[in-house]
Amino acid sequence: MKLLSLNVGRPKAVDVVEESKSVTGIDKRPVDGPVRVFAPGPKGVGASGVAGDSVCNLEHHGGDDQAVYAFAREDLDEWERELGRTLPSGSFGENLTTEGLDVSGALIGERWRIGSEVILEITSGRVPCLTFQRHLGEPGWVKRFTRRGAPGAYLRVIRPGEIRAGDPVEIVHRPGHDITVALSFRATMNERELLPRLLEAGEALHPHLREVARKYVAAQG
Repeated sequence: MKLLSLNVGRPKAVDVVEESKSVTGIDKRPVDGPVRVFAPGPKGVGASGVAGDSVCNLEHHGGDDQAVYAFAREDLDEWERELGRTLPSGSFGENLTTEGLDVSGALIGERWRIGSEVILEITSGRVPCLTFQRHLGEPGWVKRFTRRGAPGAYLRVIRPGEIRAGDPVEIVHRPGHDITVALSFRATMNERELLPRLLEAGEALHPHLREVARKYVAAQG
């Protein structure tokens, strides 16, 4: 298991509607490193947890609980075959392109050590947006990505430090529940009846998802 590619993005204007543009950092490109990884601060204030990486919409992206985004090279390869196009590492806006890891099958609260210093903890899956769809230029992309159910994972930084492409990745902690990134994604997107199960992941779960799950449980009486 290793970090195949470490990717950062620079601000880039993209078309939203005719005569209107938005700025995004989703277009991430590989860098050799070493690059510092750190806890960037709370949502709405902190941006990316990867030095040199841009987060332009602090309302929906960045912050301590979404400091780093990881996606498996194996899943990118599957999309390459389906879409019939090359998808370089970083194409999905991921900071970490991994090899040998089932990222979407990982458990909420699972911890990875990358290299000798950095420890990250999984908090949730990625929710696709229209910026993602425009970036790829694939019609109906949000629905297609959702149906696949392999969203990749957001992680918080437990121990900061430097990482670089080629670093080994080791799973140093697996929690005792069975709440995976993929299951949390399904609960968030289209299987609301799964929301109560997410609470089994405890404090490791992204705070927004904990609140959504608690409200759902309360509404059920």
